[in-house]
Amino acid sequence: MPGRYYDEWEVGQTVTHALRRTVTETDNLLISTLTHNPQPLHLDAEAAKDTEFGRILVNSCFTFSLLVGASVEDTTAGVLVANLGFDEVRLPSPVFIGDTLHFESGCIALRESNSRPTAGLVTWEHRAFNQREQLVCQMKRTALIQKRPAA
Repeated sequence: MPGRYYDEWEVGQTVTHALRRTVTETDNLLISTLTHNPQPLHLDAEAAKDTEFGRILVNSCFTFSLLVGASVEDTTAGVLVANLGFDEVRLPSPVFIGDTLHFESGCIALRESNSRPTAGLVTWEHRAFNQREQLVCQMKRTALIQKRPAA
């Protein structure tokens, strides 16, 4: 089980995730069509040429979801009870087709659960960076995580 129990987290601990991912045109097309997002900036290369970016901008829902997914192996896999919230999502730099993203998560808060003695709340700040080390997505995520079972 790769995830970490509530008891294994410490505030200030940062995990650099091994996964790196190059964003493809197919990624962007799929997330845009699956979510019924017809924004020309994501789907129309000719329309995108006339924007300040000059090319297709990757749908931010993909960037957000990829960041969360990249964090699962090291944070919640096998120990998650439930995601409780995603807060303060920021997208400070654009993502373009061909960008290669990498990810990290820092534990910023821990709290015992008031209703579940076998679990606790962990809050992380997840961050995604492109190949130029520009921050492209940042968010806080709080999850209810199992405590290590009693021996």
